[in-house]
Amino acid sequence: MRYPDFLNDNGIIGFVAPSFGCNTEPYYTAFKNALLVLKKKGYQIDLGPNCFEGKGIGISNTPRRCGEEFSEYYCSDENDVLLSCGGGELMCEILDYVDFEKIKMNRPKWFMGYSDNTNLTFLLTTICDVASIYGPCATTFGMEPWHLAIEDSEKLLRGEKLTVTGYERWERESKKDEEHPLMPYHVTEKRILKVFAKEEYVAIKGRLLGGCMDCLRNLIGTRYDYVAEFNRKYHNDGVIWYLESCDLNVMDIRRALWQMLHAGWFENAKGFLIGRPYHYGEEVMGLDQYHAVYDILHILDVPVVMDVDLGHLPPMMPLINGAYSLVNVRGNDIQIEMRTDV
Repeated sequence: MRYPDFLNDNGIIGFVAPSFGCNTEPYYTAFKNALLVLKKKGYQIDLGPNCFEGKGIGISNTPRRCGEEFSEYYCSDENDVLLSCGGGELMCEILDYVDFEKIKMNRPKWFMGYSDNTNLTFLLTTICDVASIYGPCATTFGMEPWHLAIEDSEKLLRGEKLTVTGYERWERESKKDEEHPLMPYHVTEKRILKVFAKEEYVAIKGRLLGGCMDCLRNLIGTRYDYVAEFNRKYHNDGVIWYLESCDLNVMDIRRALWQMLHAGWFENAKGFLIGRPYHYGEEVMGLDQYHAVYDILHILDVPVVMDVDLGHLPPMMPLINGAYSLVNVRGNDIQIEMRTDV
């Protein structure tokens, strides 16, 4: 696994919009404030041409222009790390225009984003053997004040904090809107982990790999599906899958996991970390979010930890995709130690 250099003092943060751009509220004001906050911290800024665009369908611009922007800025010497402006809907369509071969030959660089950005965080790791960060997008850095999860994300980009432990409470309903674009997370719900394991104390070792299932299921069987190669290369390490969902209801989640299982993606799985689904608490025909997952994964006989701080109901722990990691869970306490030397 190739690990990029961490962000230094006065380092240059590049911003790209391979999914939505920041052309509407509350994202425009939040992004502008994020740039101000990061500049005050001493960082320099390198803005991609699509950051404030909204010409595309489900993404900031045409698929070609989005793919070309990402390839150019990833391979550029004018920035040190890349942050995605936001999530969106159709980033999968830009993949035909991302130069993965050039990226393979380039100096590795941290790219951070989540949700639709799974299309890049996941493929950078599986195709290019480059670690990436599944974490908050750029607009989130505009909140006032920062939540601990945002501080953790900056520290991870800097290499100052490679162990995350989750957060006491989470946000069921956001108070951020067009009139209040800088609102922090409205955390009201206590984190309660749901653990399916043989032992009370869960300890898992392996390579972190995953993202948003809405995006991952679309990659199965395409020419961008390199999971079999990843599993073979890291067979001795095993994989800790982390998965979350946005638009999927419980039936969709179950179908997605069934497809991933039968595509052979989980043949090297050592355990699963499942984030709170955006459709939290919903049931369809008596199926809840827990049975949707565990009824499919129980056959693998590995620990499954659910309602983890990942994904679309913040806060979310920033995770290094591809990093060899040690996960420890006891009760509602979780610790994920990520290594960048193996």
